[in-house]
Amino acid sequence: MSIELFTFDTPNGRKISVALEEMGLPYSVKVVDIRKGDQFSEDFLKISPNNKIPAIIDSDGPGGAPISVFESGAILLYLGEKTGKFLPPDLRARVPVLEWLNFQVGGFGPAPGQVHHFAGLENETDQRYGLERFSQETRRLYGVMDRRLAQHEFFADEISIADFAIIGWAWRHQRHRIDLADFPNVGRWYELMMARPGVQRGFKVKLSP
Repeated sequence: MSIELFTFDTPNGRKISVALEEMGLPYSVKVVDIRKGDQFSEDFLKISPNNKIPAIIDSDGPGGAPISVFESGAILLYLGEKTGKFLPPDLRARVPVLEWLNFQVGGFGPAPGQVHHFAGLENETDQRYGLERFSQETRRLYGVMDRRLAQHEFFADEISIADFAIIGWAWRHQRHRIDLADFPNVGRWYELMMARPGVQRGFKVKLSP
């Protein structure tokens, strides 16, 4: 029995492929080509009501019955609960994992995602305001991460699903117009994460046609 991962080659998609590899779970990839609007198909809508990737179907869900899960943060929490890996059972240890997971979902994702968007516009007038606004916020978020990582090897006391969530977006730091030399603690953490075999496999798996 394996998990079906419905996704595309995006930061949010990579978060889940990295987590699945790190957790050693068998899975198959079902490419949802968002460039062609596949995310709006009736079949995909049944498992992802928000028409967003990624989503999963676990044929061996709770009680042995299939379950579908959408939204990358929810998927990471589900996989952590399912495997007992990268999600501490102790509430005190779990709190920073939840904090930094939500930091990524609510901030370090939406802001750099807007940098991707505005940087891709050809019209300089259309580009200028949005790029300045979201580039400033993105740099602020890198600063928040850098201060945290000055005192911690990972975002929580041990590597967790929060790190998998954040690496999916930090992977695109060049598209964010960020030089990691400006954020040395993030750079140290990034190199540590990208050296992990599971993370490397998660980034190598084909998520596009």
